[in-house]
Amino acid sequence: MSNATNTQVLLNSRPKGIPQAENFTISECPIIPPKNGQVLIRNHYLSVEPAMRGWICDAGNYSEPVGINTVMRSLAVGEIIESKSPDYHVGQHVLGMFGWQSHTTTDAANIDRVIDTSQLPISTALGILGINGLAAYFALLEVGLPKPGDTVLVSTAAGAVGSCVAQIAKIKGCKTIGITSSPEKIELCINEFGYDQAVSYNSPNFVEELANACADGIDVYFDNTAGRISDAALTLLNQRARVVICGTASISQWSPIPLGPRVERHLLVKRARMEGFVIFDYADRYHEGVKQLSEWILEGRLHYREEIKHGIEEAPDSIAALYRGDNLGKRLIKLAD
Repeated sequence: MSNATNTQVLLNSRPKGIPQAENFTISECPIIPPKNGQVLIRNHYLSVEPAMRGWICDAGNYSEPVGINTVMRSLAVGEIIESKSPDYHVGQHVLGMFGWQSHTTTDAANIDRVIDTSQLPISTALGILGINGLAAYFALLEVGLPKPGDTVLVSTAAGAVGSCVAQIAKIKGCKTIGITSSPEKIELCINEFGYDQAVSYNSPNFVEELANACADGIDVYFDNTAGRISDAALTLLNQRARVVICGTASISQWSPIPLGPRVERHLLVKRARMEGFVIFDYADRYHEGVKQLSEWILEGRLHYREEIKHGIEEAPDSIAALYRGDNLGKRLIKLAD
């Protein structure tokens, strides 16, 4: 092959709080030829997830932390350029946990799925048809259990997960209210993602504005933030409300576990339910979610936005950028062809 070098992003240190660019190093090494049962993939798009913060912390999480001086764990989509597996052939586009690197040599068993390139861009496999869209789909429908007429409140409302949650809720006949960071994102929520209302947590009158927007109470709270945003939301729960904990973006330090207002009285008095959600628990049903989400996109009922950065050198600062709120849409890193 003409390019025998693999460019990688390595984790060089454990972050304290949100990962920063200095926690990563860009390095080059030779490409490893595939052995029997393996494939060599040229990656086209690398994903950036808020969950990556948990993948590299040492405070304990739902997966083993990425090792120091190893490739940053990441979903990626790419093209098979050499195959020694009977199950895959050169030219197929595939999705898997291939890491922040230009090329991946891996066992064929590590491929999550082959991507259908006939109708939607391959980049969607990392966003609306990836763990973001699938998290929205399964967390809302399986944990949130929305019913027609329910009021669904979504934090990080303009993000890759939140924006999908709101649109699925509208498909299911619900009223949707979003919490986001700025007037620009409020406009995006309403005009592009179909929210009925949206408020900014940066407003000095946030608590009052949220209460006014949720005048009929909250039946489903899809929580991506925790912290003071959720403190305000929990006071507005209706009886039998469901709270879905999908993320804790507002918490900067995970150890020791932060303390705040107690939720027990809210849950008891309102007979409400709060449940945590991790997308990997639904891995055996991904095909179901991808099929339904694809149909809604092709029908024009589900919209998505991608923010694409070019070049692997964009990777080290990309997680911090998510937590700064720099992105408008699913953040991806496109590698050179």
